[in-house]
Amino acid sequence: MSDAVFVVGFFLAFSLLSFKLNTFPVSMSTTFEKPCILALSDGTLAHGKAIGKIGTTGGELCFNTSMTGYQEIFTDPSYYGQLMMMTYPHIGNYGTMTRDDEARSVMISGLIVRSFSEDYSNPMADGSLQEYLERNNVVGITGVDTRKLVKHIRNEGVMNAVISSEISDEKELVKKANSWPSMKGLELATKVTRQEAQTMPSDGQYKLAVIDYGIKKSILDNFVKRGCTLRIFPAEADLDAVKQWNADGYFFSNGPGDPNASSHYALPVIEYAKSTGKPIFGICLGHQLMAMSEGIEVKKMFVGHRGANQPVQNTETGLVEITTQNHGFAVDEKKMDQNIADITHINLNDRTIEGLKFKKFPGMSVQYHPEASPGPHDSQYLFDQFMEMVKQGAGRKEQGSGDKAQGTIHNKV
Repeated sequence: MSDAVFVVGFFLAFSLLSFKLNTFPVSMSTTFEKPCILALSDGTLAHGKAIGKIGTTGGELCFNTSMTGYQEIFTDPSYYGQLMMMTYPHIGNYGTMTRDDEARSVMISGLIVRSFSEDYSNPMADGSLQEYLERNNVVGITGVDTRKLVKHIRNEGVMNAVISSEISDEKELVKKANSWPSMKGLELATKVTRQEAQTMPSDGQYKLAVIDYGIKKSILDNFVKRGCTLRIFPAEADLDAVKQWNADGYFFSNGPGDPNASSHYALPVIEYAKSTGKPIFGICLGHQLMAMSEGIEVKKMFVGHRGANQPVQNTETGLVEITTQNHGFAVDEKKMDQNIADITHINLNDRTIEGLKFKKFPGMSVQYHPEASPGPHDSQYLFDQFMEMVKQGAGRKEQGSGDKAQGTIHNKV
């Protein structure tokens, strides 16, 4: 009797599980048959099958070590103009969701994966990754040995590459890779910034001026939920408009390209922000530009940091954070001046500078992404630290206004 009950119970449980799985949005499988070639500028070749849009694309070949969050990575504006190689082999198996986009469109120029999945099983998915790539005109390749390619990049350094599902001449593709513009000296922030200033309201009392060099949506969300009304300015911000906002603090965002190529329009705004005496916070490209404003040089890295598992030590607390990173340039530790800034964070893999606290103005900056998305939330305390600086600065401003008003009344008496 008990055996029969067990069999019936098992059958019912299995049937229920099958029903639930079948109610999830599941895409129809497509076999990827069209040949595709990845050609690196040093002549290295990899053959696979085409994914996404049929075509030819190129850019700086970099890799990301994140296991999940591919959609957030693809829409991060800091990746604009780069070919993205995912080290985790299975990509596409949970589809895509509009809510996960970090920007208005896909920013990578191409995608390289080991095993691409058009099939997905996700109750919240809007569609497959294949549909998403086609809709956003992204050329990609699957079926290549990404482990071998990552080792090659780590040994030889980042280099340009080309993906093509329409050109079969290998020599022509290598030539194209060599002629693709180098990331060094490339100004890209103006390609991804908004075209005009916009306001993002909140229920709080504090006003931040945000300079958008390619800002992620999750960074803006982190400020809004902490009670900040944001006025978001384009990369080439009009200085008079920034002044008129009369912000309680200033934020300089992440973004793509060589910071040296953006300095001519970015540094005047940073200098103004410093002159106000109000708190300043920078992330990624913003961090590099803040350092440059103090005469600290920024260098191109051999490989760069891209992934959600980079260990960083906070030198003030001694604690280690697992961080999300995406950068190919870094503050040159050999050019640091301890009279200008304290090093607050260090990368434990290669000892590069990950954070600064400036001495001549109330400013802090980090090279990595405390908002994560995707990645761990170990570093979100940095938003809280900055907000404490903003609150203290606003308190001093109110106190000064009160003292002035009190003095005026006394004079009238």
